[in-house]
Amino acid sequence: MINLRNDYNQTAHPRVLDAILGASGRRFVGYGTDEVCAEAAGAVRKLCGRAASAAGVHFLVGGTQTNLTAISAFLRPHEAVVAPVSSHIYMHETGAIEAAGHRILNYPSADGKADIASIRALYEVHDNEHMVKPKLLFISQATERGTVYSRAEMAGLREFCDESGLYLYVDGARLANTLVAESCDLSLEELACFADAFYIGGTKNGLLLGEALVIVNPALQEDFRYLMKQRAAILAKGFLLGLQFRAYFEDGLWLELARHANGMATRLREGLRAAGISLFVDNDTNQVFLFAPKDKMPLLEKSVLFEQWAPEEAAGVPIRFVTSWATTEAEVDAVLELF
Repeated sequence: MINLRNDYNQTAHPRVLDAILGASGRRFVGYGTDEVCAEAAGAVRKLCGRAASAAGVHFLVGGTQTNLTAISAFLRPHEAVVAPVSSHIYMHETGAIEAAGHRILNYPSADGKADIASIRALYEVHDNEHMVKPKLLFISQATERGTVYSRAEMAGLREFCDESGLYLYVDGARLANTLVAESCDLSLEELACFADAFYIGGTKNGLLLGEALVIVNPALQEDFRYLMKQRAAILAKGFLLGLQFRAYFEDGLWLELARHANGMATRLREGLRAAGISLFVDNDTNQVFLFAPKDKMPLLEKSVLFEQWAPEEAAGVPIRFVTSWATTEAEVDAVLELF
């Protein structure tokens, strides 16, 4: 079967695997304090520019672990997160943030993006000590709908957060796909200026596993490794993350892989439109959201792994395809033939 269910269904890109195999026989100090992790962290700071020159850079295993560790470290016990209802921390992390004692205040969002009017309404209602205190705005770049924040939108969110005393935290599981999207006018350096903290995803873009958390705000950096350890987020063999990320950033590999994934998604979207298939989210990253005709579902289910996104509607069955660095043109064309 053709696997378009997600973008982490392969082991890792050969250059990443070679980086690990090439270190066979070497000995490293543990817990991410080795020279390879230091080099990878330096590469992150360089890519993020001047705003992140003194940033804390930490390598964690996965997105949920990164979000849980970061948010629980940044917030005091009575403080809450504000996030779209479609956000990963609200919909797909099994209440991890709430289990850490922090409520998620959510609001509807058709395109997955933050809506300042809705956030302001939540903020103004929670105005005394009998309620949780909103303190952190959570967004994803790209969003869970594959949409992308523009430079102007990010500047607006930064301004609102400054006015309201909120931290701005960015889930970057598919950040590479965002940065190479045609619709994106926001650079990584600019993101580092706008966000208090964000992470650069690797798990969904060619690594075995791993996310690079960048803490720009100095007020959030103190004792972070203590809090990582408390959340079981420090890997004893941390050098395995360092080796991968060093290879990931070398010669722009991370963007090359994302560019391929986006290109395969564009090929798929264009073919679907040509076949008369309606899309229910307009984006140009690597997630494709479509209404599959009901009569096509049996054949699709026999031939392709994908995710049904919502209950059937009059327009068809809402499903999602996700392309990756490993998706081939032949696979995309084979899927299009099913329509």
